[in-house]
Amino acid sequence: MAGRQQDEMKDLTLLGNQGTTYTFSYDPSVLESFDNKHPYRDYFVKFNCPEFTSLCPITGQPDFATIYISYIPDVKMVESKSLKLYLFSFRNHGDFHEDCMNIILNDLVKLMEPRYIEVWGKFTPRGGISIDPYTNYGKPGTKYEQMAEHRMMNHDMYPETVDNR
Repeated sequence: MAGRQQDEMKDLTLLGNQGTTYTFSYDPSVLESFDNKHPYRDYFVKFNCPEFTSLCPITGQPDFATIYISYIPDVKMVESKSLKLYLFSFRNHGDFHEDCMNIILNDLVKLMEPRYIEVWGKFTPRGGISIDPYTNYGKPGTKYEQMAEHRMMNHDMYPETVDNR
């Protein structure tokens, strides 16, 4: 059946809500999910998030990144406005780049239990160096676990030309 019925969206509280509250501290509870209407098919969903910010845990200086999240859903999918608010909640979160990417991956795995997911942060340079952590997950005991291993082994074999973002 094409289209969503109202009862399929009853748990989504953020989308269309004009009274949205923006949380400035890390808050995974803002994440919402909805049912995948096509669980019989593998397909990728990709989010490009060019305005991610967090704080250096030592200096408190802001770090800026584009976050790429790609996943193959199983039964649940992440609702995009809740994802936006969740990523926004890192604004005053002090953590290293690598930690932020792993936290995001862990929270999305917990929320959706996807078949496969990867999170890649491309941070702008600070102090003359950029950091681009990549992490992924494939459902254990499935071909997606093997896919995650393959993607990790072959990740970034052709890095882009550095353009100082």
